[in-house]
Amino acid sequence: MRLILVDRGRELTDVLRWEFRPHPEVEIVCGPFEELPAFDCVVTAGNSFGLMDAGVDLAVVRYFGKPLMERIQKLILQDHLGEQPVGTSLIVPTGHPDHPWVVHTPTMRIPMNINGTDHVYTALWATLTAVHRHNRDAERPIRTLACPGLGTGTGGVPLMEAATQMRLAYEHFKKPAEWINPTMAQARHERVHYGGRWGFEHPRG
Repeated sequence: MRLILVDRGRELTDVLRWEFRPHPEVEIVCGPFEELPAFDCVVTAGNSFGLMDAGVDLAVVRYFGKPLMERIQKLILQDHLGEQPVGTSLIVPTGHPDHPWVVHTPTMRIPMNINGTDHVYTALWATLTAVHRHNRDAERPIRTLACPGLGTGTGGVPLMEAATQMRLAYEHFKKPAEWINPTMAQARHERVHYGGRWGFEHPRG
């Protein structure tokens, strides 16, 4: 699967380009996702209730139409009883022949500041693992995933921190764990850094 990180913010895309320099296979694009020449799926990093009325969410609704938001909210009601948890993803068909999928991945319960959390990491991790599960069985797999910067708007996460968490999620996806034990779990947690009170008490150096 090819990953494109696309965002309208020049400063953010410059930071993403720096942070992802060990991964030249990841394309970084400054501009609207709508102008990408090709993508199978776009990530909309919203909130737990599928309220898509600002930022990238609103751009996605304007591009694909309001029925997409209605489908997302219907799935949230059906699958998550009205509140999709942060750290989960829903892959939703768009009806568009060239861009058949949207991944709805909340970074926050409602629009709010999420600085000092691992929500950016968990959002991209949820997205990538949802695409992985989709591609195991789908007749039409997702080959190109377009993803905006996560948590840097309303979420208030500093650009470098957001880019770091996105890189870590991508690296863990590209080189998945081969076994699970307490040492592995602790090492990954410390690498992600935030989660619980740890990030507040020990800011990333």
